[in-house]
Formats: sequence, C-alpha cells, structure tokens
Amino acid sequence: MRILLVALLALLLGAQPAFAQQDLGPGYVQTQFGPMGPAGRDLLQKVALAGLWEGPAGRMGLDKSANPKVREAGRHLIEGHADLDRRTVELARTLNVQLPTQPNESQQGWLNEMTAAPARSPEFDRVFANRLRAAHGVVYKFLATVRTGTRNTAIRDYAKVCMDTVLDHMTVLEATGMVDFNDTEAIPLALVAQPSSVAPPAPVGVPQQNTQYSQQQQQQGDGVPDGLIGLGVLALVVAGLWFWTSGRSSRRMHP
Repeated sequence: MRILLVALLALLLGAQPAFAQQDLGPGYVQTQFGPMGPAGRDLLQKVALAGLWEGPAGRMGLDKSANPKVREAGRHLIEGHADLDRRTVELARTLNVQLPTQPNESQQGWLNEMTAAPARSPEFDRVFANRLRAAHGVVYKFLATVRTGTRNTAIRDYAKVCMDTVLDHMTVLEATGMVDFNDTEAIPLALVAQPSSVAPPAPVGVPQQNTQYSQQQQQQGDGVPDGLIGLGVLALVVAGLWFWTSGRSSRRMHP
C-alpha cells in the first residue's frame, strides 16, 4: 500500500509542470516573462522600423516647417521615438530579438517626399502630416492586436507604452489641421462594430446553443482549470489512503 501511495504522490508532483506550461506551437520560446512568439518579435521590429524614419521626419518638421503646430508635432515625434528606441533596444536585447538598422523602401520614400517638398511651404506640411498620420494609424491597430493576444508580460507592458506614444503622435498630427480624412485609402474608414447585445445569427440547419448553458460553461471555463481540479481530487484521495493505512498500522501495534 505504501508503494502505491508513493507512486501516486510522484504522479501528483510530476503532473504539475504539465499543467503550468502551455504548448503554443512552433515559433514560441519560454522566457522569464512568459511565452515569446512571432507576434512579439514582429512588434519589436516594427517599432524599431518606425523609429528609423519617424524620428528623422520629426526633425524635418522642426527644420522645414513654419507652422507652429507642425513644429510641435515634430517635437513630439522626436521625444517619443527617442524613448521608444531606448526601450526597444533594451527589450530586444533581453528577449534576443534582432532589430533592423535601416528604414524600409516605403519609409525611405516618405522621407524623400518630405526632403523634396519646399521648406516653409504648405506642401511640406501636408506631406508631413498625412504620411505620418496614415503610418501611425496602421501601427496603432497592429499594437492593439498584439497587446490583446500576447501571453508575455514584458511585451504586454511594452505594447501599452507604444500605444500611448502612437496615440499622442496621432493626436498632435491631427491637431495640425493638415490631415486629409477624405483619403480613405491612407486612412481607412472605421468598421461598424456589431452591438454586443445582438447575437450573430446561427447558420441554417444548426440549432442555436442554449444561452444559459453557454454562460454556465463560460463561467466554468473562467474558473479553476479541470486539470487542477483533478489534481486536487487526487491529492485528497492520497491523503485519505495515507491516514487510513497509518490508522491500521497504529491499531496493529496497540491492540
């Protein structure tokens, strides 16, 4: 009986890491902050790329614009990306992610447009505001997607800082009054979200699941995992067997 108890205890202790670690598939590695996957690496690289052209664009805004609001936006870009660049390099070093060192072809093209636009001209201000606002909108949506799905706490915190910075930049760029919101290719229209109180229609021929049952299942899923419940039951069984065998041994020794 004691051999059985020892075997059960070994099973109980050996099963814990299996429930603690989650296999998220290829491309993921375990880190001290949680699993690190392709999206987290892509996030670090995209933010680094953004800094490679938005920082120089901010400096052009200060040097070439006569518009105080454009110059103010340039200052926000310079300061914001100086901070993000530092954070990106530090986190990439910690998580062993290689970063780009040159802007990509599109980004270099936008910088070339700003360079070619005459200084102190409305043309420069329009190119500056519209290219940067469109790019920030794309990045902001990407950041939100990664922030929502990552299991890595360091990437989660980093994405939050990036989102705050990008939102600040979008705000000051829009405040210039030069952003063309009629350009729906550069700044796509927001999609109309379905009200959360309206359930999507069930496919034809498939019965709708009972709402009350679904809520009960969701509440169960949001609670303690089934595996941990099973471990708890197993622990109680082991403890009961242990006390039962100990009691029998004691009675034999003291009739």
